[in-house]
Amino acid sequence: MTRKKKLLYNTITSLTYQILTLVCGFILPRCFLTYYGSSVNGLVYSITQFMGFVSLAECGVGAVVQSALYKPLAEKDELLVSRIVVSSERFFRKIAVILCIYTAVLMAGYPFITLDSFDYLYTLGLILIISTSSFVQYYFSMSYRILLSADQLAFIQLGLQSVTILLNTVFSVALMRVGAGVHVVKLTTSLIFLIQPMALTLYVKKHYHLDERIELKGEPIEQKWNGLAQHIAAVVLGNTDIVVLTFFSTLENVSVYTVYHLVVNGVKQILTSLTSGMQSMLGNMYARKETETLNKTFSWIEWLLHFAVIFTFTCTAILILPFVKVYTADVTDANYFVPAFAFLISAAQALYCLRLPYNMMVLAAGHYKQTQWSAIIEAGINVAVSVALVKLFGLVGVAIGTLSAMLYRTTYLAWYLSKNILFRNFRCYLKHMAVDILCVTGAVLLTGWIEPALPTYFGWIMMAVKVAFVTLSLTFIFNTLFYLDYLKEVFRRISGVFIKFEKGVVRMIKTILNKLRGGGQNLTASCVFCPQRGRCLYAC
Repeated sequence: MTRKKKLLYNTITSLTYQILTLVCGFILPRCFLTYYGSSVNGLVYSITQFMGFVSLAECGVGAVVQSALYKPLAEKDELLVSRIVVSSERFFRKIAVILCIYTAVLMAGYPFITLDSFDYLYTLGLILIISTSSFVQYYFSMSYRILLSADQLAFIQLGLQSVTILLNTVFSVALMRVGAGVHVVKLTTSLIFLIQPMALTLYVKKHYHLDERIELKGEPIEQKWNGLAQHIAAVVLGNTDIVVLTFFSTLENVSVYTVYHLVVNGVKQILTSLTSGMQSMLGNMYARKETETLNKTFSWIEWLLHFAVIFTFTCTAILILPFVKVYTADVTDANYFVPAFAFLISAAQALYCLRLPYNMMVLAAGHYKQTQWSAIIEAGINVAVSVALVKLFGLVGVAIGTLSAMLYRTTYLAWYLSKNILFRNFRCYLKHMAVDILCVTGAVLLTGWIEPALPTYFGWIMMAVKVAFVTLSLTFIFNTLFYLDYLKEVFRRISGVFIKFEKGVVRMIKTILNKLRGGGQNLTASCVFCPQRGRCLYAC
């Protein structure tokens, strides 16, 4: 299977998975709010965020392992692949022990924080069940998931994840409708997510010749501790807002945060899905030292992501408040209307997505040790600013902390890439950011008159169509002014696809006509077949 075909499968499957995740992600929290209330919803989300540390294996060491696998997979070195997979499994077991200790500490201490609202055993049981679900997802067959991603076969695991998420939503909603408690719902989730690791194990054992008894001499995975350090910083960054709100604010504010985060995170995940397979493709090019192809491919990815991110997140920033109004129309136990927070959290997640191409290239090149301090500084900025401002500004304070941290690291990664990996002019990044600011400013100014006709989902959809049209038009205009060559190439490729499609349809029609007449004379596209005469009506 070619790199382009794998990229296509990965992109389609990842996009499908993220859309399913987004849809299910809207359904489940809405049901939690309806059946259990804002406090329980805030408690569940808070515990889930605390258990976010379980993801250390996948995005920390997992990213390092994936980078280490690019070269042996490209060279079909099965011996080195086996060594890397076995080494990673041993390392994950050590991390699992550490995180079991962390979960025990969380179970011992966290319930005291919520004693004013929930019984000690009630919270303790939820932590135990949610942590079990997290461990099931992250530690069973983790090495196999990384192996498939490095081999540009992520679409296999993403397909399995799509199935489990769909099943989880169906069973969870059904249980809530019949009156099941939140503990039963979360326990069902843990059991459903067992499907994925079992299926992955069967697939890898059938299609890869791994020697899991191989003797390790030396360390086949370099910089794994640097990768772990980077991801600890990333997890701190991702969980700071909820932790700060839990300790210095209220669970109602945590619930408000979750609703807005649900929207922006859904948009972020859809955009991230478009990059599925890109990192492994860039890693393959980097391992093969295809410098010219790598630079050209990266420039295209950079432009496409800037275009997509600015369009989608500008629409999100404008539409999120009207959506939240409709989404929480019958929820009265907390104030969900926070305009400044809506704009700031949208801007912060947009910056996260804008740094995707730079971060992917740094990871593909394996520069973990060189960039780990930037990740630590980013997490530190978020913690310091959020804690300093949360008492004064509440939700807005933590959003300012996140935005500040994201802006720093996005700029740093673009600078590092230009100086140490691709050796390109840093002004390329600055130009992209300038065009992005123009697009956002123009769209916000020109859509101020647009409001939903009715406070319903239909009214919101009509508003979204208008906002999307204005934003897309402006984005095209500014990109035509500053990136005309890219747009020309896009239209050229789109027209090429239509031409190929047209030729394929013509060939298909000719084949069908030939079969109908029994395979006699060859017919042209202009022939009119006569079934009685068995040939062209005009005998051409």
